[in-house]
Amino acid sequence: RIRNARPTAVNLAWGVDRVQPFAVQGRDEVLTQAHQIVVEDTAANRKLSELGADWILQRTGASKLRVLTHCNTGALATTGWGTALGVIRELHERGALDVVYVDETRPLLQGARLTAWELEREGIDYRVQADGAAASTILRGLVDFAIIGADRIARNGDSANKIGSVGVALACQAAGIPFMVAAPSSTVDLDTASGEEIEIELRDGAEVTQLAGVNIAPMGAQGFNPAFDVTPAKYISAIVTEKCVVEPKDSPDVSALVNGVNK
Repeated sequence: RIRNARPTAVNLAWGVDRVQPFAVQGRDEVLTQAHQIVVEDTAANRKLSELGADWILQRTGASKLRVLTHCNTGALATTGWGTALGVIRELHERGALDVVYVDETRPLLQGARLTAWELEREGIDYRVQADGAAASTILRGLVDFAIIGADRIARNGDSANKIGSVGVALACQAAGIPFMVAAPSSTVDLDTASGEEIEIELRDGAEVTQLAGVNIAPMGAQGFNPAFDVTPAKYISAIVTEKCVVEPKDSPDVSALVNGVNK
Protein backbone atom coordinates (compact mmCIF):
# COMPACT_ATOMS: atom_id res chain seq x y z
CA ARG A 1 0.00 0.00 0.00
CA ILE A 2 2.81 2.43 0.80
CA ARG A 3 4.57 1.65 -2.49
CA ASN A 4 1.47 2.47 -4.52
CA ALA A 5 0.33 5.47 -2.49
CA ARG A 6 1.68 8.01 -5.01
CA PRO A 7 1.19 6.75 -8.59
CA THR A 8 2.73 9.77 -10.31
CA ALA A 9 5.85 10.01 -8.16
CA VAL A 10 8.54 7.34 -8.40
CA ASN A 11 10.75 8.05 -5.36
CA LEU A 12 8.46 6.48 -2.76
CA ALA A 13 8.28 3.22 -4.70
CA TRP A 14 12.05 3.37 -5.23
CA GLY A 15 12.61 3.75 -1.50
CA VAL A 16 10.28 0.89 -0.60
CA ASP A 17 11.94 -1.37 -3.16
CA ARG A 18 15.33 -0.48 -1.73
CA VAL A 19 14.38 -1.30 1.87
CA GLN A 20 11.87 -4.14 1.48
CA PRO A 21 14.40 -6.96 0.84
CA PHE A 22 15.87 -6.30 4.29
CA ALA A 23 12.54 -6.75 6.09
CA VAL A 24 13.26 -10.45 6.65
CA GLN A 25 16.36 -9.44 8.63
CA GLY A 26 14.31 -7.48 11.10
CA ARG A 27 13.53 -3.94 12.15
CA ASP A 28 17.10 -2.85 12.88
CA GLU A 29 18.34 -3.70 9.40
CA VAL A 30 15.39 -1.92 7.80
CA LEU A 31 16.19 1.19 9.84
CA THR A 32 19.86 0.94 8.89
CA GLN A 33 18.96 0.89 5.21
CA ALA A 34 16.48 3.74 5.63
CA HIS A 35 19.09 5.86 7.39
CA GLN A 36 21.54 5.10 4.58
CA ILE A 37 19.01 6.39 2.05
CA VAL A 38 18.78 9.63 4.04
CA VAL A 39 22.57 10.04 3.97
CA GLU A 40 22.80 9.30 0.25
CA ASP A 41 19.84 11.49 -0.69
CA THR A 42 21.14 14.47 1.25
CA ALA A 43 24.54 14.11 -0.42
CA ALA A 44 22.85 13.82 -3.82
CA ASN A 45 20.85 16.98 -3.18
CA ARG A 46 23.98 18.93 -2.23
CA LYS A 47 25.81 17.75 -5.34
CA LEU A 48 22.97 18.47 -7.76
CA SER A 49 22.60 21.90 -6.18
CA GLU A 50 26.23 22.68 -6.96
CA LEU A 51 25.92 21.40 -10.54
CA GLY A 52 22.67 23.26 -11.08
CA ALA A 53 24.07 26.53 -9.75
CA ASP A 54 27.15 26.15 -11.96
CA TRP A 55 24.98 25.64 -15.06
CA ILE A 56 22.74 28.62 -14.28
CA LEU A 57 25.64 30.97 -13.61
CA GLN A 58 27.33 29.96 -16.86
CA ARG A 59 24.22 30.76 -18.89
CA THR A 60 22.92 33.95 -17.32
CA GLY A 61 24.60 37.31 -17.40
CA ALA A 62 23.11 38.64 -14.17
CA SER A 63 25.34 38.95 -11.11
CA LYS A 64 22.27 38.79 -8.87
CA LEU A 65 19.67 36.34 -10.11
CA ARG A 66 15.91 36.63 -9.89
CA VAL A 67 14.33 33.19 -9.81
CA LEU A 68 10.82 31.76 -9.87
CA THR A 69 9.94 28.41 -8.33
CA HIS A 70 6.79 26.33 -8.00
CA CYS A 71 5.66 24.07 -5.11
CA ASN A 72 8.05 22.96 -2.35
CA THR A 73 11.36 21.27 -3.07
CA GLY A 74 13.36 22.12 0.03
CA ALA A 75 14.33 20.36 3.23
CA LEU A 76 10.67 19.75 4.07
CA ALA A 77 10.18 17.76 0.86
CA THR A 78 13.48 15.86 0.89
CA THR A 79 15.89 14.52 3.47
CA GLY A 80 17.34 17.82 4.58
CA TRP A 81 18.66 20.13 1.85
CA GLY A 82 16.45 20.28 -1.21
CA THR A 83 16.45 19.91 -4.98
CA ALA A 84 15.21 22.99 -6.84
CA LEU A 85 15.23 24.91 -3.57
CA GLY A 86 18.65 23.41 -2.94
CA VAL A 87 19.95 25.08 -6.11
CA ILE A 88 18.43 28.33 -4.89
CA ARG A 89 20.10 27.91 -1.50
CA GLU A 90 23.42 27.23 -3.23
CA LEU A 91 23.10 30.42 -5.28
CA HIS A 92 22.30 32.31 -2.09
CA GLU A 93 25.41 30.94 -0.40
CA ARG A 94 27.47 32.11 -3.39
CA GLY A 95 26.04 35.61 -3.13
CA ALA A 96 24.42 35.27 -6.56
CA LEU A 97 20.76 35.55 -5.59
CA ASP A 98 18.54 38.62 -5.67
CA VAL A 99 14.95 37.51 -5.08
CA VAL A 100 12.77 34.40 -5.33
CA TYR A 101 9.23 34.53 -6.70
CA VAL A 102 7.30 31.76 -4.95
CA ASP A 103 4.14 30.49 -6.61
CA GLU A 104 1.54 29.87 -3.91
CA THR A 105 0.82 26.46 -5.51
CA ARG A 106 -2.90 25.87 -5.32
CA PRO A 107 -4.82 24.06 -4.06
CA LEU A 108 -2.74 23.02 -1.03
CA LEU A 109 -0.46 26.08 -1.04
CA GLN A 110 2.84 24.26 -0.65
CA GLY A 111 4.65 27.33 -1.97
CA ALA A 112 3.01 29.81 0.37
CA ARG A 113 3.06 27.52 3.41
CA LEU A 114 6.31 25.60 3.03
CA THR A 115 8.70 27.19 0.53
CA ALA A 116 8.14 30.67 1.93
CA TRP A 117 8.76 29.34 5.45
CA GLU A 118 12.06 27.77 4.38
CA LEU A 119 13.21 30.92 2.58
CA GLU A 120 12.29 33.01 5.60
CA ARG A 121 14.47 30.82 7.81
CA GLU A 122 17.36 31.10 5.33
CA GLY A 123 17.11 34.88 5.18
CA ILE A 124 16.48 34.77 1.43
CA ASP A 125 14.44 37.61 -0.08
CA TYR A 126 11.21 36.29 -1.61
CA ARG A 127 7.75 37.22 -2.84
CA VAL A 128 4.73 34.91 -2.67
CA GLN A 129 2.52 35.30 -5.71
CA ALA A 130 -0.68 33.76 -7.03
CA ASP A 131 -0.10 30.93 -9.49
CA GLY A 132 -1.92 32.97 -12.11
CA ALA A 133 0.71 35.71 -11.82
CA ALA A 134 3.63 33.47 -12.76
CA ALA A 135 3.45 33.84 -16.55
CA SER A 136 3.06 37.61 -16.33
CA THR A 137 5.98 37.93 -13.90
CA ILE A 138 8.16 35.99 -16.34
CA LEU A 139 7.01 37.81 -19.48
CA ARG A 140 7.49 41.21 -17.84
CA GLY A 141 11.19 40.46 -17.52
CA LEU A 142 11.20 40.16 -13.74
CA VAL A 143 12.72 36.66 -13.73
CA ASP A 144 16.13 35.43 -14.95
CA PHE A 145 15.32 31.73 -14.72
CA ALA A 146 12.76 29.33 -13.28
CA ILE A 147 13.46 26.07 -11.50
CA ILE A 148 11.23 23.24 -10.30
CA GLY A 149 11.61 19.77 -8.88
CA ALA A 150 10.16 16.58 -10.31
CA ASP A 151 8.13 13.61 -9.16
CA ARG A 152 9.07 11.45 -12.15
CA ILE A 153 11.35 12.03 -15.13
CA ALA A 154 10.82 9.84 -18.19
CA ARG A 155 13.62 8.45 -20.34
CA ASN A 156 13.08 11.15 -22.98
CA GLY A 157 13.23 13.95 -20.40
CA ASP A 158 9.50 14.62 -20.02
CA SER A 159 9.05 15.60 -16.38
CA ALA A 160 6.05 15.28 -14.06
CA ASN A 161 5.74 17.82 -11.27
CA LYS A 162 3.12 19.73 -9.29
CA ILE A 163 0.19 20.99 -11.33
CA GLY A 164 1.02 24.38 -12.83
CA SER A 165 4.62 23.53 -13.71
CA VAL A 166 4.07 23.23 -17.45
CA GLY A 167 2.58 26.73 -17.57
CA VAL A 168 5.77 28.10 -16.03
CA ALA A 169 7.82 26.23 -18.63
CA LEU A 170 5.77 27.64 -21.50
CA ALA A 171 6.17 31.17 -20.16
CA CYS A 172 9.94 30.70 -19.90
CA GLN A 173 10.01 29.43 -23.47
CA ALA A 174 8.14 32.53 -24.64
CA ALA A 175 10.42 34.83 -22.64
CA GLY A 176 13.61 33.10 -23.74
CA ILE A 177 14.89 32.35 -20.24
CA PRO A 178 16.14 29.04 -18.80
CA PHE A 179 13.73 26.55 -17.25
CA MET A 180 15.51 23.94 -15.13
CA VAL A 181 14.32 20.71 -13.50
CA ALA A 182 16.28 19.54 -10.44
CA ALA A 183 15.93 16.08 -8.90
CA PRO A 184 18.04 13.19 -7.61
CA SER A 185 18.78 10.34 -10.01
CA SER A 186 16.23 8.19 -8.15
CA THR A 187 13.51 10.36 -9.73
CA VAL A 188 14.56 9.33 -13.24
CA ASP A 189 12.46 6.38 -14.41
CA LEU A 190 14.21 4.82 -17.39
CA ASP A 191 11.40 2.25 -17.68
CA THR A 192 9.00 5.07 -18.60
CA ALA A 193 9.65 6.08 -22.21
CA SER A 194 7.82 9.40 -22.20
CA GLY A 195 5.40 11.56 -20.29
CA GLU A 196 2.48 9.91 -22.05
CA GLU A 197 3.08 6.86 -19.84
CA ILE A 198 3.03 8.78 -16.55
CA GLU A 199 -0.18 8.37 -14.57
CA ILE A 200 -1.54 11.69 -13.33
CA GLU A 201 -3.01 11.37 -9.85
CA LEU A 202 -6.48 12.87 -9.44
CA ARG A 203 -7.16 14.05 -5.91
CA ASP A 204 -10.28 15.04 -4.01
CA GLY A 205 -12.13 17.80 -5.83
CA ALA A 206 -12.99 19.40 -2.49
CA GLU A 207 -9.38 20.60 -2.29
CA VAL A 208 -10.29 23.00 -5.12
CA THR A 209 -13.83 23.93 -4.09
CA GLN A 210 -13.03 24.44 -0.40
CA LEU A 211 -10.40 26.36 1.55
CA ALA A 212 -9.75 25.36 5.15
CA GLY A 213 -13.06 23.50 5.09
CA VAL A 214 -15.02 26.52 3.86
CA ASN A 215 -16.78 26.38 0.50
CA ILE A 216 -15.37 28.88 -2.02
CA ALA A 217 -17.46 27.54 -4.90
CA PRO A 218 -21.23 27.04 -5.15
CA MET A 219 -22.65 24.14 -3.18
CA GLY A 220 -22.66 21.13 -5.47
CA ALA A 221 -19.79 22.36 -7.65
CA GLN A 222 -17.57 19.49 -8.81
CA GLY A 223 -13.84 20.11 -8.47
CA PHE A 224 -11.31 18.87 -11.03
CA ASN A 225 -8.05 18.31 -9.21
CA PRO A 226 -5.14 16.74 -11.12
CA ALA A 227 -2.24 16.92 -8.68
CA PHE A 228 0.49 16.92 -11.32
CA ASP A 229 1.21 17.82 -14.92
CA VAL A 230 3.91 16.77 -17.38
CA THR A 231 6.29 19.26 -18.96
CA PRO A 232 7.52 18.00 -22.35
CA ALA A 233 11.29 17.78 -22.61
CA LYS A 234 11.34 20.29 -25.48
CA TYR A 235 10.36 23.03 -23.02
CA ILE A 236 13.07 22.14 -20.48
CA SER A 237 16.43 23.90 -20.79
CA ALA A 238 18.25 21.54 -18.45
CA ILE A 239 17.69 18.68 -16.04
CA VAL A 240 20.17 18.26 -13.21
CA THR A 241 20.78 15.30 -10.93
CA GLU A 242 23.76 14.56 -8.71
CA LYS A 243 25.34 12.80 -11.70
CA CYS A 244 25.34 15.55 -14.31
CA VAL A 245 23.34 18.15 -16.21
CA VAL A 246 21.53 17.15 -19.41
CA GLU A 247 19.96 19.52 -21.91
CA PRO A 248 17.03 17.50 -23.30
CA LYS A 249 16.98 19.30 -26.65
CA ASP A 250 20.43 17.84 -27.32
CA SER A 251 19.72 14.41 -25.83
CA PRO A 252 16.51 12.45 -26.54
CA ASP A 253 17.65 9.88 -23.95
CA VAL A 254 18.46 11.27 -20.50
CA SER A 255 19.88 8.06 -19.03
CA ALA A 256 23.08 10.01 -18.31
CA LEU A 257 21.17 11.53 -15.40
CA VAL A 258 21.35 8.10 -13.78
CA ASN A 259 24.61 6.61 -15.04
CA GLY A 260 26.59 9.83 -15.08
CA VAL A 261 27.86 9.48 -18.64
CA ASN A 262 26.78 12.69 -20.34
CA LYS A 263 26.15 12.21 -24.03
